[in-house]
Amino acid sequence: MAELQEVQITEEKPLLPGQTPEVAKTHSVETPYGSVTFTVYGTPKPKRPAILTYHDVGLNYKSCFQPLFQFGDMQEIIQNFVRVHVDAPGMEEGAPVFPLGYQYPSLDQLADMIPCILQYLNFSTVIGVGAGAGAYILSRYALTHPDTVEGLVLINIDPNAKGWMDWAAHKLTGLTSSIPEMILGHLFSQEELSGNSELIQKYRNIITHAPNLENIELYWNSYNNRRDLNLERGGAVTLKCPVMLVVGDQAPHEDAVVECNSKLDPTQTSFLKMADSGGQPQLTQPGKLTEAFKYFLQGMGYMASSCMTRLSRSRTASLTSAASTDGNRSRSRTLSQSSESGTLPSGPPGHTMEVSC
Repeated sequence: MAELQEVQITEEKPLLPGQTPEVAKTHSVETPYGSVTFTVYGTPKPKRPAILTYHDVGLNYKSCFQPLFQFGDMQEIIQNFVRVHVDAPGMEEGAPVFPLGYQYPSLDQLADMIPCILQYLNFSTVIGVGAGAGAYILSRYALTHPDTVEGLVLINIDPNAKGWMDWAAHKLTGLTSSIPEMILGHLFSQEELSGNSELIQKYRNIITHAPNLENIELYWNSYNNRRDLNLERGGAVTLKCPVMLVVGDQAPHEDAVVECNSKLDPTQTSFLKMADSGGQPQLTQPGKLTEAFKYFLQGMGYMASSCMTRLSRSRTASLTSAASTDGNRSRSRTLSQSSESGTLPSGPPGHTMEVSC
């Protein structure tokens, strides 16, 4: 394995009273498919997995996940887990443009880079948090290395390969749209793009003027050439860990996430459909996603003594009798919250229901 490259940086975010700056260590290691860069925050906690994130196309770990992990209520979570933020090759800040003719790794090969990261860090298990292409990569990794994945939070996952109709539509779009516009259409809903909010303007500027746009296009092509995960409920190919599927109510990938939900074990899966969040709920609704993530961790048996969030308080009130029969490390619970009432109606244990929050 190649020599480690390490840089210490200080997280750029306002500090709470009495809080010390969080030091990040950025590493780059060689894998059979090229070099991969990842940034580690915090120190490993005994008997706890690392939280490992993987970003979507057109983004890096900061632009994809920074609003979520810098959110105030998220601090309780990150104090309890070491975090590993992976940048896809060529997506890290300051990455040089790959030479002409460079063969970018497939999404399967990007998943196969993850064991090199864990081996270097000497981490045995992770909880994966992925968005879009990153959600697919973490799912592929979990299928081939199930013993190392304790849980998955998958935002906007599309587990299917592109069909002929998808390919035709993609080709036609490519004749009239630039790469940045196609990627923006992947990340955000048409309603959001038409509204041209400050958030859309920010991310359009990030992608359009990215100095590594050629690299982004290679990652985009790998995503569009992905294989079908072939998930099958009750079949041999399935995710064996607890899974929380997340999608915005107007996200471009809503149908794909719903289909993915139908292919997973309902006793292991929670489906979180977030109202008023558009295509990137981790950017637009970090508070609600933080609440759901904390409850997901509590359902896995971690952070049992943490302060209960509004979402879990509501659920406890409605499911007191049902919860008393659950084991301490219950692996799957359904969340359902109304954005108007803030309550969580109870449902039969072991069933996955749509969540609007």
